[in-house]
Amino acid sequence: MEMFCRQCEQTAMGKGCTKMGVCGKTAETAALQDLLVYALKGLAVVGKQARENGVRDELADHFLMAGLFATVTNVDFDNARLAALIQEAVAKRERVKSLLQASSTAGKQAEQWPEIAQWNPAGSLEALIGQGAEHGILKDYSAHEDVRSLQELFLYGLKGMAAYADHAWILGEKNEEVTAFFYKGLTALTDTALSADAWVGLVMEQGMVNLKCMEMLDAGHTRHYGHPVPTAVALGVKKGPAIVVSGHDLLDLEMLLQQTDGSGVNIYTHGEMLPAHGYPQLKKYKHLAGHFGTAWQNQQKEFDGVPAAFLFTTNCIQKPQGSYVDRVFTTGMVAWPGVPHIVADRSGKKDFTAVIKKAQALGGLAQDAMRKQIVVGFARQAVLGVADKVVAAVKAGQLKHFFLVGGCDGAKPGRNYYTEFAQNVPQDCAILTLACGKFRFNDQDFGDIGGIPRLLDCGQCNDAYSAIVIASELAKAFNCGVNDLPLSLVLSWYEQKAVCILITLLALGIRNIRIGPSLPAFITPNILKVLVEKFNIMPISTPEADLKAILKK
Repeated sequence: MEMFCRQCEQTAMGKGCTKMGVCGKTAETAALQDLLVYALKGLAVVGKQARENGVRDELADHFLMAGLFATVTNVDFDNARLAALIQEAVAKRERVKSLLQASSTAGKQAEQWPEIAQWNPAGSLEALIGQGAEHGILKDYSAHEDVRSLQELFLYGLKGMAAYADHAWILGEKNEEVTAFFYKGLTALTDTALSADAWVGLVMEQGMVNLKCMEMLDAGHTRHYGHPVPTAVALGVKKGPAIVVSGHDLLDLEMLLQQTDGSGVNIYTHGEMLPAHGYPQLKKYKHLAGHFGTAWQNQQKEFDGVPAAFLFTTNCIQKPQGSYVDRVFTTGMVAWPGVPHIVADRSGKKDFTAVIKKAQALGGLAQDAMRKQIVVGFARQAVLGVADKVVAAVKAGQLKHFFLVGGCDGAKPGRNYYTEFAQNVPQDCAILTLACGKFRFNDQDFGDIGGIPRLLDCGQCNDAYSAIVIASELAKAFNCGVNDLPLSLVLSWYEQKAVCILITLLALGIRNIRIGPSLPAFITPNILKVLVEKFNIMPISTPEADLKAILKK
């Protein structure tokens, strides 16, 4: 069977994956993901009506976010789990119907539901895949390519926001405006009459809601783990049993650290878990020993034959290779067929005994292999704590410009641009970075300007909130707008979380953003023209040309 997916930057030929996803998902998996989105839209239609009648169901609220998260690139490749999520979406939909019908304000609603809210999934996996083939971007969305482009931009942004909302939810952080927008947004995607102008409005609204979502997640992290502080992190490994934790979920890492305390097993972060070392309530664990490897796309090479257990907490999993597949575990929404999955109990606790025993049985690393140290933890509080020094350095002419160079990393050629760009940034300029794009240059020594490090690691992709707060506060200090600051954004993107962050930046009115290594395949020329005219968004060119253009202003 064929598929059509173009939600990530590496989509085949820059147009769309039609046989198999570049990410590794099969056409069958793609069909099930499309069907899950369809089922979630049905849940949203019912849930929106229920909420308008004062009926809310937190189980449905969280599932709506988690289900969308499962369809983000490099999250769930397990067809059986996707099939179960589809069935659960319909069960949640029917539960909300029952709650609505039982309420005193709803009246008789059952006969008024549209087809999408009455649809039922097939019983077998094969039949579900067949149903999924009838839904997707080219079938359920507008035939007008510009409208469809905006619908895709909105959908992918919604998926990215769902990942952040899910992370926040399990930390106990909820926001009614954020939750309600998932119902509103998915319901809007069932409305074939919405114009391009209406979709532009929804996209901009989504950007501002996502800002609140990232603020909510920031609150969850800082309330649980304290504000990040600048911290030196060892790159490499120590002798002994080891567990490498990848993904983004700090709660999973905390539970693992608690369960391995005193066990003799060292815990290492991987990928976007690197910023965990800066949080006071996580760094206190002495067996949080360092950081292993680089960005997600290098895992097959870096994990090859390593005698450690590997735990994936969120997206960024690739097909495990034969030399280490026997030691891979997943949890949360991430899944791979045949790989053990750790589930939470009703209280949210997870038992990582199987992961720990595997690490102990493997014996671990034979000797220390530490390379160097890098510094993380320059989130908003740490940077704003020295804001007076930053302002003074700018006014004195010591610090001429800030560059935010970050975003998603990936395997597609062209990403060396970001390494070369960072290397060529003049010595009187500073670099803010975040997300896994930093692995292109974060192990290099950039020095400092008057005691202020030239490279400031702000954290994970969701910590774009910190960067936004830093920019906003600096603008206040200089009594100007953010666009008037000596600040330029040079971003790399890969998947849907980067899309929702970009939408937020645009909704905030941020202009002159450079993005690469290529523009989204789902953005049509007409929509790109609007983005250029309104926001002066532009593709990257060469490091030399872009730096020259930025600094001549």
